[in-house]
Amino acid sequence: MDGPVVLAGDEGYDEERSGFELTVTHHPAVIVGVTRAADVVEAVRWAADRGLPVAVQATGHGASVPADDAVLLNTRRLDGVSVDPVAGTATIEAGVRWERVIAAAEPHGLVPLSGSAPFVGAVSFTLGGGLGLMSRAHGLAWDHVVAFDVVTADGQLRHVTPDNEPDLFWGVRGSKGNLGIVTSLTVRLFPVERIYGGRLFLDGEHLRAALDTWTGWTATLDDETSTSFFMTQFPQDDTLPESLNGRYVLQIRLAYVGTDLEVGRRRFAELRDALPPAFQDTLAVLPYRESGSVHGDPPSPVPSQSRTVRLARPDAGLLDVLVERAGSGSVFGVEVRLLGGALDRAAPVPGAARRPRGAVLNVYVASLVPEPAEAPAIAAAQQAFLDALAPWSVPGAELNFLAGVNTGVHLTRDAYLPEDYERLRQLKARWDPQNRFCFNPNIPPADS
Repeated sequence: MDGPVVLAGDEGYDEERSGFELTVTHHPAVIVGVTRAADVVEAVRWAADRGLPVAVQATGHGASVPADDAVLLNTRRLDGVSVDPVAGTATIEAGVRWERVIAAAEPHGLVPLSGSAPFVGAVSFTLGGGLGLMSRAHGLAWDHVVAFDVVTADGQLRHVTPDNEPDLFWGVRGSKGNLGIVTSLTVRLFPVERIYGGRLFLDGEHLRAALDTWTGWTATLDDETSTSFFMTQFPQDDTLPESLNGRYVLQIRLAYVGTDLEVGRRRFAELRDALPPAFQDTLAVLPYRESGSVHGDPPSPVPSQSRTVRLARPDAGLLDVLVERAGSGSVFGVEVRLLGGALDRAAPVPGAARRPRGAVLNVYVASLVPEPAEAPAIAAAQQAFLDALAPWSVPGAELNFLAGVNTGVHLTRDAYLPEDYERLRQLKARWDPQNRFCFNPNIPPADS
């Protein structure tokens, strides 16, 4: 191995095993800092010879279960990015974050279908579907994978395309690491240089009126407009800006990705004029490299607990639940993203990340967990909120929003269409019959 091989007690063990999600702590038998695809091959073969499971971590944003007594492959050193401006594609290695892909593509007037946070791993994001600012215009990130290199549980490195391994190409795109370890993938890029977007910050006292306005406005949108809102109680903390310290705040996020940014400016002005007054407005023309400012996701590791659910079109009853259950004083924040557009259309090349139809909104509920003893009460509060949303919930889930203790086999199963889930179990039985790749939203092999 060119990179480090680290055991418990060795210098660097804690650094190599740590990730973004601090409520999941790995205790692997050995950590391998892979630097090339051949290292992944050797590590998988070594683990198979000893009957050990294998886990993978780049940034650790989507950590699900602790990789205890496993071989943990840290892929952050697999950091190559190459852009083919003629083909309009980028080839991305497993440890690369979206911000590096954006920087490499931007000089060519191209951008990837990255997520709301540019500091997450590009490959893992794509393998889980990939919902971002341009998804209503172009679909999920996995829709635009051209090829990938994957190490399967038998220790073989395979170059996979729709032509040479159609079943594996179908299954890897959306199975979140269940069928192999992707060392690199090639994705299509899109000709976008700038977007119009940002956030409107409203005081919580205007919550219901603002949600009524936002809901009616979203019914008029085209596919090039994306929007979400985030409602949360900020703590009393002198490190926060004075405008947020101890305040309940509604953030409305907006992004227009069409060619004529004036269309976006006019559309968002219509919304702003209809809303209660915002105490902060960041709407502006942005180079795509600043697209992360639209959501402003926290870049530092945090201990958190989250849940997710998809909902049908909102009505007055749903808005009542949001205000009553997630309003001022709530122990969790709630993000609601508008779906639809290209997300409801068939993908150019079908994949396992296909979601059941009928969802208009994706809801993500998240809480900070400063002390482990607080986790049960937080979990109970989140579950009560999801129970209240049940009349509007529809099947399916975004895999990239499943993390931590809320990543069970039943939640993973329900994220897929039933026929797709059974097909994935058959593929798992073929490509990973021992379920060696199990530290993920796990899909057990058929007949296991």
